[in-house]
Amino acid sequence: MYEIFEKLCKERGITPYRFCKDTGINSSTISTWKNKGSECSPKTAKAVCEYFDISMDFLMNGENTSAKSGLQLNQKDERDIAKRLENTLNALEDSQESLMFSGEPLDDETRELLKASLENSLKIAKINAKQKFTPKKYRTDNE
Repeated sequence: MYEIFEKLCKERGITPYRFCKDTGINSSTISTWKNKGSECSPKTAKAVCEYFDISMDFLMNGENTSAKSGLQLNQKDERDIAKRLENTLNALEDSQESLMFSGEPLDDETRELLKASLENSLKIAKINAKQKFTPKKYRTDNE
């Protein structure tokens, strides 16, 4: 992840120090990414995405799947995804046995990570379905 962050800083002519100062993120966080190769928290990832105006997909793996596919989600698709996401998360919480990781109950940070992951998965699935089921006569050249 640090490599992507570093690339974004270079492209935009911003130093990591400037980024930290603008966002309020501690500079030791950036050092940890660089030295230990660790991932960031959901809150930090969101701040990076908002600061550089990039998607979570791009931050995590260096490629933007929605831009690559040529298809974009409309407002109805976004609402459908949000509704399915909430229903899924509520079903997980409402079940008699709550969701646990390593025997620990799901904390807020892990819930946000799970939510981001599920949201990305639903978006990718929706885009793939659009690609697969859009008749050829309605497709543009880049699809």
